[in-house]
Amino acid sequence: MKLIGLTGGAGSGKSTVAAMLRDLGAEVLDADVAAHTVYEPGSLGFDLVESEFGPDYIRDGKIDRARLGELVFRDADARARLNAIVHPLVREWMAAQTANALMHGAMVVVQDVPLLFENGLENLYSDVLLVYVPEPVQIRRLVEGRGLAEDRARAMVAAQMPIDEKKARARHVIDNSGTRDETRAQVERAWAELTSAS
Repeated sequence: MKLIGLTGGAGSGKSTVAAMLRDLGAEVLDADVAAHTVYEPGSLGFDLVESEFGPDYIRDGKIDRARLGELVFRDADARARLNAIVHPLVREWMAAQTANALMHGAMVVVQDVPLLFENGLENLYSDVLLVYVPEPVQIRRLVEGRGLAEDRARAMVAAQMPIDEKKARARHVIDNSGTRDETRAQVERAWAELTSAS
């Protein structure tokens, strides 16, 4: 089995590329889904987040992700405290799902990990695939596509490693600033390389 890391900056279009990889036969595991799962009500993650940040970050019996997100994108200390809780739980979840995929015969597992480079995880993978768009495109997509205020979009991007630094560190780069067909062609080329390499 090959384990591939998929990453990219906020607004780069990782989910688009992940869907294309899934269509090509990859088992795709999403760290964002893992993060949602590990602090669902009743979980250890929920209890730890509530204990660390207090009841102001609970709404309707769930973690208020929007409010917590506002805090951690603007406060590096709060972000570090949240990451210290969530990242180990996410890694456990991803490892369990990867083992499950292997047991069910998956040949290629892609782990979609937004902060792969920030957390120094590249050595876990046989290859890393970066979805790239220039920073101004990231900001525009976050504002127009996700409806974020521009200052929030800029804070999200600033909280991550600069996209050009990620680009310099990745072996495989998908430039997602063009058309969907152009992106798909790059994904298919990368897939052919990733699955043929020994």
